[in-house]
Amino acid sequence: MGARGRSLFAFVGLASWLVLAGSVAAQRMSPELLWKLGRLQGGTVSPDGEWVAYSVKRYELAEDKGDSNLFVVPIGGGEPRQLTIDDSSESAVQWVSTSAGVRLFFASKRGEDEHTQVWSLNPDDGEMSQVTDYPFSVSNLKVSPTAKHIAFTANIKLDDTVQDLFEDLPLADARIIDDLMYRHWDSWHDYKYSHLHVAALNGEGKAEDPVDLMEGLKFDCPVPPFGGSEQFEWAPDGREIAYTMKVSNRPAVSTDTDVYLHKVPMDGSARCITPGMGGYDMEPVYSPDGRYLTFQSMERAGFESDRNRIMLLDRKSSQVIELTKGLDRTTHGVQWSPDSRVVYFRSETRGTDQLFALDIATQRVRQITEGQFNWTLKQPTPDGSALLVARQSMVRPWELGVIPVEGGEFQVLTDINGEVYDGLELPKVKSRFVQATDGETIHSWVIYPPGFDAKKKWPLLVYCQGGPQGQVGQWFSYRWNFHLMAAQGYVVIAPNRRGLPGFGRDWNDQISGDWSGQAMQDLLACTDDMMTESYVDPDRVAAVGASFGGYTVFWMMGNHEGRFRTMIAHCGLFNLESFYGATEELFFPNWDVGGPYWKNDELQKAYDQHSPNRYVKNWDTPILIVHGQKDFRVPVTQGMEAFTAARLEGIRARFLYYPEEGHWVLKPQNGVLWHRIFFDWLGRKMSVDGGS
Repeated sequence: MGARGRSLFAFVGLASWLVLAGSVAAQRMSPELLWKLGRLQGGTVSPDGEWVAYSVKRYELAEDKGDSNLFVVPIGGGEPRQLTIDDSSESAVQWVSTSAGVRLFFASKRGEDEHTQVWSLNPDDGEMSQVTDYPFSVSNLKVSPTAKHIAFTANIKLDDTVQDLFEDLPLADARIIDDLMYRHWDSWHDYKYSHLHVAALNGEGKAEDPVDLMEGLKFDCPVPPFGGSEQFEWAPDGREIAYTMKVSNRPAVSTDTDVYLHKVPMDGSARCITPGMGGYDMEPVYSPDGRYLTFQSMERAGFESDRNRIMLLDRKSSQVIELTKGLDRTTHGVQWSPDSRVVYFRSETRGTDQLFALDIATQRVRQITEGQFNWTLKQPTPDGSALLVARQSMVRPWELGVIPVEGGEFQVLTDINGEVYDGLELPKVKSRFVQATDGETIHSWVIYPPGFDAKKKWPLLVYCQGGPQGQVGQWFSYRWNFHLMAAQGYVVIAPNRRGLPGFGRDWNDQISGDWSGQAMQDLLACTDDMMTESYVDPDRVAAVGASFGGYTVFWMMGNHEGRFRTMIAHCGLFNLESFYGATEELFFPNWDVGGPYWKNDELQKAYDQHSPNRYVKNWDTPILIVHGQKDFRVPVTQGMEAFTAARLEGIRARFLYYPEEGHWVLKPQNGVLWHRIFFDWLGRKMSVDGGS
């Protein structure tokens, strides 16, 4: 078998497939070890319910890149079997029952092909074949339930470049911009649009010429920047496909997306099922019996963090109702039970993500999972008795397992990083509750270093969450990693301050229009409460955060009243006026801040009150500022303005600048550098020695 179809078919033990560069005997987490951890991707159950397929991505720090390989494991537990071993990566892995037997379909760029294509693999003998051979890359693959068609997205060029308009200026390096949005998150508009395509599969398992369901439309499916294959879905009979589009002439100021239905084979028309619904409407999912279609919907137009509702379309009557009416929580990742009687979803719950079941007939909701974890649903098993799930915590990243639909014991299926964790001293994570200045109760996570001794004095990190609406849950970040922070000798407190989901909609909504108000008081209250502990050194306390957390740090710089020894701001908002004029999704500041500062005197007063740059005269604390050039949500000039202000005021400061990173730091060596500078700055400013 050639390079384009190379695979590995062999049983391998954990010891042999957990390939780690360097020693696994490290006693505590380090930045380098963090990037050696394998990262779970996907998870899907075979049609007979016997096997689970998933991928593991691993990074090579020296090569500054990573790739994934495909595995299967018995659903009852046992040794994983590795199916691919090469420098290619597999995505959108799914089981497909074909006339030739059950196969695994996936998207991958293999061999010398410059484009990502669709492949299929026989899990029994490792035989691999190429399904598509298109002159473009395929993304977000989904095979129809009948295995007669595939659906995928591909980028289609519809806008003219300078060279298209002026052929005699082939070396002109410029953009002609006539409207918003000309750049998004970390990318300039590339004159292309992501379109949903459908292609028939012939008798030999090869894809025929595709049909563009959005031909000529200057809209995207999935909706950028975070949308994926969850934004379109096949009907059980393979004769219809539902998908999400953002059909707006003003995408920068609108969150309005809609769900459309298109017949297959294509009849040339699509029907919108969400007319007049002004917020995000996305993630359509058909019931297995084909009678219903659910989708997620936000009611308030322009509010990107509104409550996600589960809407139910009766395909016979065309009636739409809300299944979650009166439920004071938001929903994510809806999936159906095989008998079409129950929908499962994930929701933030008091500092965790838990799984829930909603009975369609009674609309009663019950919680399935529990514990100090973030859970996510991969798929119900074919017989409906259990759920394939993944869970993570602040201490350990995602692992796959199975849990009964009625709740109960979690059966672990994967141990991707078992050999690493066998040699680690682990931190402890505890909940803490503090009274806010307005009498409400604030939940926080406190992470204690390995070997914590309450008789010693420890430095304290106050973590300021971003969002501003994004729960501090039991997540395992590869940058803001609380396990790693604790392993370096810090006690960390991470408050679920005002504005974060999981504590009711009133709590979540209070951040909008009041950025520097109660949310800041919540963080200070949690800080003051921790400083009463005998083991916290009040002279070694730091505030750290990114995005809105970076805004928080900049605001704290002028309002902390001597609480903090030093601070770190990553991609933070410093000057709200200049931020408004340079960011891209304007619906965000329109809702959360109130609109453009020039509209009226009241808005100008709000900008003056909430903008951190107004308090520079009070700055007296050393600060590390980190920013990426390709951050278009919070443009890099925000960090530059803050650094300039600090140095001109004589404040000790350092600016860590990434010319090729955006809002996040994604490349391995850049990530390790981030942590080295982060801990070096803290160590020099706070004299960390692991407790004193």
